[in-house]
Parts: sequence; C-alpha cells; structure tokens
Amino acid sequence: MTRLVQIQNGTDRRLAVVEEPNLRILSTGISLYALAQAALMDNLPLTGMVHSWGTDELLRYDSVYEGLSDWKLLPPIDHPSEPSRCLVSGTGLTHLGGAKDRDGMHQGAEMTDSMKMYRLGVEGGRPPKGRIGAAPEWFFKGTGTILRGHNAPLVVPSFAEDGGEEGEIAGIYIINPEGHPVRLGMAIGNEFSDHKFEKKNYLNLAASKLRTCSLGPEIVIDPDFQSVPGKVSIYRQDQVLWSRDIRTGENEMCHNLANLEHHHFKHEPHRRPGDIHVHYFGACALSFGEGVALQNRDVMEIRFEGFGRPLRNPLHVDLTPDELRTVEVME
Repeated sequence: MTRLVQIQNGTDRRLAVVEEPNLRILSTGISLYALAQAALMDNLPLTGMVHSWGTDELLRYDSVYEGLSDWKLLPPIDHPSEPSRCLVSGTGLTHLGGAKDRDGMHQGAEMTDSMKMYRLGVEGGRPPKGRIGAAPEWFFKGTGTILRGHNAPLVVPSFAEDGGEEGEIAGIYIINPEGHPVRLGMAIGNEFSDHKFEKKNYLNLAASKLRTCSLGPEIVIDPDFQSVPGKVSIYRQDQVLWSRDIRTGENEMCHNLANLEHHHFKHEPHRRPGDIHVHYFGACALSFGEGVALQNRDVMEIRFEGFGRPLRNPLHVDLTPDELRTVEVME
C-alpha cells in the first residue's frame, strides 16, 4: 500500500513515499497536488508516478515524526499556491456511536433530530449500485488554511467554549480538468469541534465546526475502507486520560462511500477543475460524550490500522481576551 507524506524545511518543500523506517524523497520541489496534476495530464496511475519520481535521498522517518528533525510534517494534501481552493468539509451522524453521543447532547422527550438523521441513513444510506440514497448531514469547516499536520496544535479560539477531538478518516479528492472528482486517497483525521457550544442548541452546529483540524501524517493510496479498527487516546502530562477502541469504514457506517461522495459532489461549485476537497467521514466515539473536558496542552492521538503512523496534535487554548471585531464602511 503506497503511503505519502509532505514535509517542509524552511522554504524547501518535498513529497516523500514512506518506506519504513525511512522516507524516500521524490523529485525536488513537488507536492502531492503537483504529482496528481501530472498523473491526470499523462493519464497515469498515481502509484506509477510515485515510482518514476523517486530519488536516492532518504530521511529517517522517526526523527521527522517525533519533531526532532529540521524537516516538519505538513498535512498530506494542500493547494500550494491557493489555499482557498482547498475545501474542507465533513459528514456527521454516519456511525451509531457518534449518533448516540450527539443524541445525548440534545436528549428530550422525543427522538432528537440527530437520531432521526442517523435513522434516515440506516434506512436509505446504502442504495444499490447506480441509485441515489438518502442525503447525509453535511457541514463546512473552512478552506485549506485551517488544515494542520501531525504535531501541530489545534486551537481553541478565545471566543470558543470548548475544543474536542473527533477521530475519523477523511477522503482526499482533486477535480480533474473535465470537472470530475478523483479520489487521491484517504488519511487519518481529527475533525476537532466545539461540542460544548453545539450542545447549547442544534443551530450552533455550523459555527462549532469552524475550527482548525488536522490530517495525516500520511495519505494512503487506495486503502481498504471496509472495516477499519482504530483507537483514540487523550494524554495529559504524558499519561492516558481517556482512550477508546473505535472502528470505521463502509461496513461500520449507515451510508456507503458512493452515497457520501454523490451528495458532496452533486453540487456544481464542488466540481471546479483544479480544486482540492478534504471530506471527513464521521466519528464513532467522542471523549466529550463521556464527560471529558480537554485542557491546554492535552495531546490527542488517533490511529487506524492500515493508515500509517498515528496522528498526534496538542490542544492549545487561546487565553487572550476576546476582541470585538468591527467593520469599516467605505464612503
């Protein structure tokens, strides 16, 4: 299985293929975006381009991964010249565990909208091949400027009420010159959200998602996404505060992958040639759902079997006073 990372040393960027315990550098100055564009232009498979662009230059992966090298891990995908042309979004209520956590936030006498949405997926989210199924919950997180890589902090802004991990897998796509989406691969993701703010009212969901989030450290080309075991852990002062075994993949979700992709890319603005899309497929367990409140410097770790090394991100709480934002009027 081909696994790629993007790394940076000052202004020098490289793309590398994972060959444990090393990283093999591909041709100088390229990104996954450039590699994908070249593969589309030459009508070649991405894995074939990786082999043809390989060099003899190797780096020890351990030192890069642990943050001990001058080379730092970037998110495994970005739009190098125009970050705004990378759209980051997600689908919620795709796993029973995640739906239960969301249901618990808004529990009342009647079935919550969260559980109604999950049940719509159970009943109609896995249509026969060639048919359109029920639409999933969809949300926008931001553009490529909010993506963070392995070891980079995820920020609780000064105006926020909370910040919590959402361990899941994300699909990574490019739109080809004809306007068709092409899946480049998948990566481990932390879809980090403000659950405390969302819990106050369903209508806060959209704003609760406008936060930094992370991806990586690796993109896996054509991974097995049927039933993927994983684990989410929260560390406080190097000790495990909370941990859960999790599982994702098509067999574990109420929507199949084709249905999720249809309902994202059915929108014409999501099919603009040259754009990148990162789409989170949903979490099946949240520490927030079990009463855990993350604190400054806690570390979130997410791992999935077959998706390379775990993704780790410290939490950073912005303690500066919340500032009133004003708008100038053009006369």
